[in-house]
Amino acid sequence: MRRTALFLATLSLAGCGYGASRQAHEAQISMIGMTSADLVACAGPPAKTTKLNDQAQIDTYTYSPKSAGGFTLTLPLELGGFTVGGNGNACTTNVRLVGNRVTEVHYTGPDDLDIGNDGTCDPIIRGCMRQPEATMQPVTGADYDHSSAFYAPAVPRQPPEAQQTGTAPVSPVPTTP
Repeated sequence: MRRTALFLATLSLAGCGYGASRQAHEAQISMIGMTSADLVACAGPPAKTTKLNDQAQIDTYTYSPKSAGGFTLTLPLELGGFTVGGNGNACTTNVRLVGNRVTEVHYTGPDDLDIGNDGTCDPIIRGCMRQPEATMQPVTGADYDHSSAFYAPAVPRQPPEAQQTGTAPVSPVPTTP
């Protein structure tokens, strides 16, 4: 009976976004150090690249699922309403590369799921996590203390080369597929 209850609880968490959110946060650990070639191999070409200086750039990936699911219930007499279920409806993933190696991964946008944060971003990094590239770091038991489905891990300290140089604003460089 306990095993059945545990199985059903785990299954319900997976269905609500827990697994996707956890995987998105684990990617923020395991992708550090990954080469730019391996990043493109598993995540595809970025939607845009912003060059910060001769050594650093930010690759931006975007994802907008066709349906967010769930439904909205509107109460009569203008008493308001509420949404039941549903997911985040977009994600932008910014990957900083310094010397052609990933140094940080950030998620932005309305990307939270019913249970977990940043889970809508999972499809962007899913290929990297399901079939890890040689330059990725394995996620170990100690890493589970630094990430969860509910919060992202700390941003690694960035090298000086990671900063924008000069005073002119940086303009995005479109990439071609």
